[in-house]
Amino acid sequence: MARSAVETQAQMMDVEEALGQAQMLVFDAWEARTAKQRISLAKRALKISPLCADAYVLLAEHETPDSDKALDYWRRGVEAGKEALGEAFEELEGEFWGFLETRPYMRARIGLAYALWNRGAHDEAIEHLRAMLILNPNDNQGARYILAAWLVETERDDELAGLLSAYSEDDMAAWSYTTALAAFRREGDNENSRKLLSKALLSNEHVPGYLLGDRPMPKASPPYYSPGNRDEAVCYLTDFQEGWDKTPGALEWLRACIPAKKRLQQSRKAKRSA
Repeated sequence: MARSAVETQAQMMDVEEALGQAQMLVFDAWEARTAKQRISLAKRALKISPLCADAYVLLAEHETPDSDKALDYWRRGVEAGKEALGEAFEELEGEFWGFLETRPYMRARIGLAYALWNRGAHDEAIEHLRAMLILNPNDNQGARYILAAWLVETERDDELAGLLSAYSEDDMAAWSYTTALAAFRREGDNENSRKLLSKALLSNEHVPGYLLGDRPMPKASPPYYSPGNRDEAVCYLTDFQEGWDKTPGALEWLRACIPAKKRLQQSRKAKRSA
């Protein structure tokens, strides 16, 4: 006998209630002091609701990053997050992250993209980030910056040009310097690429010093940064250094465009502000 509408509704309420209880345990896990406590709470959350994507995220983060087990947790987190959203998944396309219930899925999916990239599954990793930008064009997680770095490294210049154009109003160092690099890759040293490099220098004057080795990178990445400061430059290097290194002539072009005297002044200024 088919279940009545009342029974179906009651079951849906039970599923939502269980997911809510599991998510509360995840919130507790985020505040826990030890890894053991966080893992225990995440596993408890999944016993209450296997649709708790954030619990899988927590477990993945406590595994060896490149392990099969971590990758499995990331994948299961993405699957759980999508299933938890149900019909809302398609209804909210273009507005993800604006609704709290979408965020566990988005956290799991960006983690999966990183895990795949680090294992050499570059095509699949890139596709995940492209899909995330369709779901959330506002890009609250900064997926476009990671995607831009990966497109440079994989020499997908046409896709990179489209991405840069889609967020052309972005004036962060990650965008301005990558726009200049993309122009150099496409056109070489000309008036346009130099103009774009000059614009990038205005957005953050510290980047060339790190790129060219005039200033040593810190041992640890900064936890946060402000636009234009040296911490932003460090974060840019973390994601984009390899792309610059793999672009023939890019660093030589950068050095030629920014005289040594100016680089020295910038380096001294950065030391005084440190």
